[in-house]
Amino acid sequence: MSTAHQPATADLGIAGAVDANALSSMPHVIDLADSVVRFADRLHERILQEIASHHGHTIPDAQQVMLRALMDDELLLRQHAHALYLDAATFVIHDLAQPQHRLMALTTEAAEKIRRIGVIGEAIGLVGGVLLLVGSIGTGQFSQVGAALDKIQLHNATLKTLKPGLPPKA
Repeated sequence: MSTAHQPATADLGIAGAVDANALSSMPHVIDLADSVVRFADRLHERILQEIASHHGHTIPDAQQVMLRALMDDELLLRQHAHALYLDAATFVIHDLAQPQHRLMALTTEAAEKIRRIGVIGEAIGLVGGVLLLVGSIGTGQFSQVGAALDKIQLHNATLKTLKPGLPPKA
């Protein structure tokens, strides 16, 4: 949201913000809120990708439940970001050594949960690709084998990029 300032932590994300004493000034609070919004945006993109992967077909009930839970998490992240923006607009935070560490740990935990959700989604896609491959071969629909292999390769490559982050600091 804020483009007027260019703090050194702008590209470091939450882990870098912890090291830079993220809540010591109003611009740092805004940067933290921006990070939370970026996480919510990534989660929203993941939800849209999952919905689009069904190509207009009915989404199974279990996946619908998961997608609704993800949408609820996205909404909570956005609400927390808005609260941070409000805090930044109304006052500057002073002397928050212990609460700051707790807030940063919670934010880092949220980022890790979002990463795990991505891993679960990619694993589901990988299993779907394997099932498509086996089903195509089993039913003699060899024209689907290439699509199944592409799906398996895509989800496997994405899973490799979703490496765990740094553990939350207590």
